[in-house]
Amino acid sequence: MTNLLIVLPIVLVSMTIHEMMHAFTSHWLGDDTAYLQGRVSLNPLKHIDPFLTILLPVILVILNVPPFGAAKPVQVNFSRLKYDEFGGAIVGMVGPLTNLALAVLAALIFRHSVPTSELWIKILSYSVLVNVGFFIFNSIPWPPLDGSRLLYAFAPKPLQGFMESIEKMGMNGLILFMFVFFVLLSVPLSNVILHFSNWLLGISIFAVV
Repeated sequence: MTNLLIVLPIVLVSMTIHEMMHAFTSHWLGDDTAYLQGRVSLNPLKHIDPFLTILLPVILVILNVPPFGAAKPVQVNFSRLKYDEFGGAIVGMVGPLTNLALAVLAALIFRHSVPTSELWIKILSYSVLVNVGFFIFNSIPWPPLDGSRLLYAFAPKPLQGFMESIEKMGMNGLILFMFVFFVLLSVPLSNVILHFSNWLLGISIFAVV
């Protein structure tokens, strides 16, 4: 229960900044769709998805595996962006890279601050773990996850067409991915997240699955 009370605020803050950076970057590159929808905001209510942002991380914490998730997708008109597909890749990857930056910042504070309490240690270590999880999970190149925009910028036309067909499936495509993910990828991905988090922290706080 204590871990949930620590993780949930970290999840909300991390995903809010993640989504705001998507919206800010798309506006900066020429598309004001997300800006007009109010997504350039630090208000979590503008961004959260009840399942992906709240329920999924909670379930993972209860199962004692690294928490990760996603938020309500930022709508982007990619045809209006500068730099064509590369503009889309920038908008897509700025979210995960923001989480990576937050993880590094939390790790630096952890390494260079004097531990004042067990709660402080948990807040910083879980800040690293959550943001590493969001960085790695959202970088997976499966539509509509952010990593798909990076792959799309460099993929040949047949692969781009396949990715577009998945994207048109909407939530069904994401449900298909989550099924494959939990059957085949959850354990190896969890281990990557745990190893990377421990490496950033400079100490093995999280036990590998």
